[in-house]
Amino acid sequence: MTLPPLGIRIILSALVIVAAFWDIRTRRIPNWLTLAGVILGVALNTFLFDRPLVGLWFSLKGFGLALGVYMVLYVLHAMGAGDVKLMAAVGAMVGAADWFGIMVLTSVAGAVAGLALVFFKGRLRRTLGNVGLIVTSLVRGRAPYKQSPELDVSSDQGMRLPHGALIALGTLGFLAAALRWAPR
Repeated sequence: MTLPPLGIRIILSALVIVAAFWDIRTRRIPNWLTLAGVILGVALNTFLFDRPLVGLWFSLKGFGLALGVYMVLYVLHAMGAGDVKLMAAVGAMVGAADWFGIMVLTSVAGAVAGLALVFFKGRLRRTLGNVGLIVTSLVRGRAPYKQSPELDVSSDQGMRLPHGALIALGTLGFLAAALRWAPR
């Protein structure tokens, strides 16, 4: 865990907060926002590092890791394209190692929010059945959404959470932890 420079912390916080509000309100994350995040992440890291090529490589590794991991989720219809691009922008700003920490915190936030939604909607049994279907589909090399339309993120049959808001929680939680515990 590292503490990103102040400028990156401010821009990253603004990026994920705006994305969260946009996603909650419209269920979309605009391309202009994610593209600006990627460009700013690459540019800032390139110029903030003592050696620009090191900063550029740092940023591109974070971008590439985030894009690669979230692209798999997108292909499986478990994530929307805006979520993929937002996480790629986050990766471009914080680099690969810190992005991994953000992804873990985002996953925890998603698990807690998902469990709360399942209990609130009274769909625990159905959700456990879907988890089993996901596991068996993946073991067999099949996409889970082909077995059940409610497992497709774009389907109205499934329960959905605004993942942009969860990304914001994971990112802001990581930045708070880094302020407290990262070496300076």
